[in-house]
Amino acid sequence: MSSERSFLGKDGWAGLVVLIFSSVLFLLTIGLPDMPLVPVGPGFYPRIVLGLTAFLGLWLLIADYRLQQRHDAQARLSTFRWISILSPYKAVVMHFALFAVYIAAMAPFGFRLSSFAYVAASSCLLDPPKSAKAWLRVLVLASVAAFVTFFIFERYLAVLLPRGRWTSF
Repeated sequence: MSSERSFLGKDGWAGLVVLIFSSVLFLLTIGLPDMPLVPVGPGFYPRIVLGLTAFLGLWLLIADYRLQQRHDAQARLSTFRWISILSPYKAVVMHFALFAVYIAAMAPFGFRLSSFAYVAASSCLLDPPKSAKAWLRVLVLASVAAFVTFFIFERYLAVLLPRGRWTSF
């Protein structure tokens, strides 16, 4: 039995990958040209999202590194199973699929309805509601998120958001 410690665990590697990709994509937004008709350029929102994502990736990397320093590698290897490795990624794949549906739904349903449905569905995936109060919380969260996002981008930042072909909303 070896007492060597692993440098990073699954979360640390995921954080490192997120940090690298977010940083590269962030740097690519710097070269986007400014639009003369809107107060902020096309890279404004992606820079916010990618900067926050890079920060969270770094945070995950540091947290996992600290955790790995406290745990013995042998204890982790004794519980190693393929199912335990793949099962956490099921939720990630489901959220990416949900996001793809959200993007595809914007053309027929518009930004507001698609955003409402996306926030509600992702909330249900993260923590399935088990009571009427929990369902009400999901609906309120989805409504507020869709309204606030629409208000900030459409009214305050003057960014035109997609209207639905089927709803004109």
